[in-house]
Amino acid sequence: MKALGLRGLALGGAFAAALTAGIAQAAEPIKIGVLHSLSGTMAISETTLKDTILMMVDDLNKKGGLLGRKVEAVVVDPASNWPLFAEKARELLQKEKVAAVFGCWTSVSRKSVLPVFEELNGMLFYPVQYEGEESSRNVFYTGAAPNQQAIPAVEYLMSPDGGEVKRWVLAGTDYVYPRTTNKILEAFLISKGVPKDDIMVNYTPFGHSDWQTIVADIKRFASAGKKTAVVSTINGDANVPFYKELANQGIKATDIPVVAFSVGEEELAGIDTSNLVGHLAAWNYFMSVDTAENDAFIKQWHAFIKDTKRVTNDPMEAHYIGFKMWTQAVQQAGTTDVDAVRQAMYGQKVRSPSGYDIVMNTNHHLSKPVMIGEIQADGQFEIVSKTDAAIKADAWSPFIPESAKLTADWTFPWVCGNCTEPKFAK
Repeated sequence: MKALGLRGLALGGAFAAALTAGIAQAAEPIKIGVLHSLSGTMAISETTLKDTILMMVDDLNKKGGLLGRKVEAVVVDPASNWPLFAEKARELLQKEKVAAVFGCWTSVSRKSVLPVFEELNGMLFYPVQYEGEESSRNVFYTGAAPNQQAIPAVEYLMSPDGGEVKRWVLAGTDYVYPRTTNKILEAFLISKGVPKDDIMVNYTPFGHSDWQTIVADIKRFASAGKKTAVVSTINGDANVPFYKELANQGIKATDIPVVAFSVGEEELAGIDTSNLVGHLAAWNYFMSVDTAENDAFIKQWHAFIKDTKRVTNDPMEAHYIGFKMWTQAVQQAGTTDVDAVRQAMYGQKVRSPSGYDIVMNTNHHLSKPVMIGEIQADGQFEIVSKTDAAIKADAWSPFIPESAKLTADWTFPWVCGNCTEPKFAK
């Protein structure tokens, strides 16, 4: 009896130890990675996205966390250094064991980390408009594809409301996003009957500051007697001297309108916009959107950042949507396991600050509205055009012949990002 009692005591102790270990494990926070440049040429755009994720984590934890656990954001600074993005991604996945990563801005940074996420089966939420031509099982693209931004912007400028533009300057930073986007836009313009002589393409390095000659070339190109517009895929802090030089040379929106794909409220905060009134940007969200959801989003942001002068912008909304979808998918799956969460992501729906129901599709891209905004003197945008409904993103452009035949669908029977036929064909 005594021996049995001792054995029972030992078993009870083991059970108690296991229970304690289980409780301790359950109490451990769920880690997520924040992979945005906080220094270097892209800090002007990316720092706010880091703060957006911190705001979402703070709000979630105040409501009790996720699966009964707190969420902890692990912030790293890849410093606008593209190889460093890959190193920091590996650190987040292998060392920190994060459940998901929210990060990147430029496509070159996303391309840098992509092999790491695919090798280690990580999950990246990428919040910025981009060139398309990609669908990875390890990335959810919450920004716009070209058919949700670049193509509609050019169509607007071609229309009577947009000034019936005939000549086109495609000006971009010299990396994959502008080059691929402009390849798509050139093909689109030519399909609309625009002669090649009416398309001027120019690329400049990251951080480019001397725009005097380039802006003078744009003026000469526009002097041919045809209405001319600039389609800008210039990224980061190079936008500040570009817009300043436009003003210095007396270029107004009524003369040569500029439509930008990487300039939003945050970038305009550092520019005197008085001479930029009427120039355009194409996004899926603007701070000036008049919805109850946007009022709540702005209020939440100002309360968290403790500065009512801070603006909101499109990539912030994309992170808001992506984070909400990830938390919903984790709750649905009952786990942070990447494979389970991935399956739960398909069909996730979030009511966005823009006032639309945003849906995650099986090509890992969202259905989103398209909005064209005019720059106002106060640095905000007046929305001059928007779609009635959300538009489903095309992962592969129909204007590039080799891409037009590709399908991205990560559900059975396709199960791939660039198929010409289902992987599991009958």
